[in-house]
Amino acid sequence: MKTLLAPLVLAAAVGAAFNASAQQAPTPATAQQLQAMSKRFAPAELKADVSRLSKGDRVAIAKLIEAAKIVDTLQLRQRWAGNEALHAALRKDSSALGRARLDAFWLNKGPWSGLDDNRSFMPPEYAGIKIPAKKPEGANFYPEGATKAALESWMNGLPAADKEQAQWFFTVIRADKDGKFRTVKYSDEYRPELEQLAKLLREAAAATDNASLKKFLGLRADAFLSNDYLASDFAWMDLDSPVDVTIGPYETYNDELFGYKAAFEAYVSIRDEQETAKLNFFGKHLQELEDNLPLDKQYRNPKVGAIAPMVVVNEVYGAGDGNMGVQTAAYNLPNDERVIRERGSKRVMLKNVQQAKFKSTLTPISKQVLRAQDQKDLDFDSFFTHILAHEIMHGLGPHHTKKDGKESTPRQDLKDTYSTIEEAKADITGLWALGYMMDKGLLKDTLGQGEAAERKMYNTFLASAFRTLHFGLTSSHARGMAIQMNYLLDKGAFVAHPDGTFSVDFKKIKGAVADLDREFLTIEATGDYARAKAMMEKYVVIRPEVRKALDKLKAVPNDIRPAFVTAAGLTGK
Repeated sequence: MKTLLAPLVLAAAVGAAFNASAQQAPTPATAQQLQAMSKRFAPAELKADVSRLSKGDRVAIAKLIEAAKIVDTLQLRQRWAGNEALHAALRKDSSALGRARLDAFWLNKGPWSGLDDNRSFMPPEYAGIKIPAKKPEGANFYPEGATKAALESWMNGLPAADKEQAQWFFTVIRADKDGKFRTVKYSDEYRPELEQLAKLLREAAAATDNASLKKFLGLRADAFLSNDYLASDFAWMDLDSPVDVTIGPYETYNDELFGYKAAFEAYVSIRDEQETAKLNFFGKHLQELEDNLPLDKQYRNPKVGAIAPMVVVNEVYGAGDGNMGVQTAAYNLPNDERVIRERGSKRVMLKNVQQAKFKSTLTPISKQVLRAQDQKDLDFDSFFTHILAHEIMHGLGPHHTKKDGKESTPRQDLKDTYSTIEEAKADITGLWALGYMMDKGLLKDTLGQGEAAERKMYNTFLASAFRTLHFGLTSSHARGMAIQMNYLLDKGAFVAHPDGTFSVDFKKIKGAVADLDREFLTIEATGDYARAKAMMEKYVVIRPEVRKALDKLKAVPNDIRPAFVTAAGLTGK
């Protein structure tokens, strides 16, 4: 018992260390506290079957793993200007505390703990490097100290084309010596690393015998140097290869100031053809789902883009924003609205990651938050399929708006609220879609149908909600889940019990899900920033009954920490 309780005591101490206000530096974590923090991530060996890869693909995948390691360097620099210097200093510190700090730094890709409101676990100054108490909202995409108001004022004063570039995914904002802002392309800002990346991708392209992979890698190498990613994004949509790779700047979560700028990430994976084949049935019903969304008809898309690819892969290596803190279970890319309008977006399901999460986190969580009679309903297929539905729903629903007669997008209109609203919308619309398809008998070969299938789906979603909230309210996903949890509690669709467990009211859940979905979809369709802000202020909180349940989960790992054993076997490193 003492061994099991020790992490709980340490976790409480860690929590105290991170309770300083935003104006005060948190107390630096001790080696013991840092070790307790690391235990919140369960070690998980990620393996993939490479036995069927051709000789050329084996060479190509080794090159891609090498390229992914450069992505780590780029993402470190994007996250904070002092990251690389701090990483170098920590690597020289051989003390027990130094090793613990280095481990925590690499896990979080910086000196701030993502599970602790992005507060620093380091002293205010280390090796001559001053460390902010919290991760800067603008990361290293904007000049240090530049205010949101000043940047907005500058952007709004630019000609339309220049403003678009200032807000574009693949530019940073820098300040001249006189303090004037200017836009710099990624291809100029990160030129040396991007030249290395382009070289490795071309070598991988030369090695593979798969035409679609060869095409994508060549175009993506060009994009790194030209800063024009459109052609390579279309080629990535068409990728049909045993070696599946996503590499480049994509997600904008690190830009907490505006949500504009894309962070570099990489996923090198092996396609699971058998599992991918099972997903084809979803593609047949995308327009039907769009046509029946709980949203005013005027905002629905009468012509959803061509059926977008959906693939299942097993991850071999992750890097940059693709391997930082809480691990991605699936992703939906690209984010470029030009691609989404014409082709939709591709959903990639990381099956071995999801299996590891289900085993290490969701299973023990369910034993604490679900009633005894409901625990039998926990179901991996329901978990897996909802994540798929979540990713599909990123591609459905509103993707353009009109403000004052001008074309815009929900991302631009909702600004800093967009990521939270969009993640919540994808979650709840995914749940709505599964309910719709189950009612129509369309999931009988996947999840089954009838009362037993519904119980598995909704109870698994309920347990998974606590898995997401277990991360804290730092991420967009967790903030979005807080909105869903509190709204469904208010509607009586989720019921809190005195013993700290929760259950689903199956008479109310479908109606409540549809009502909440309508709210999210309408906010995005109208670009209503004030309405989004009000929703977040009301619901992005941990209420006492939810806190009671979360307090029981302190011994449960928050997530997994992958060991890329297949990658090590392929590269010998």
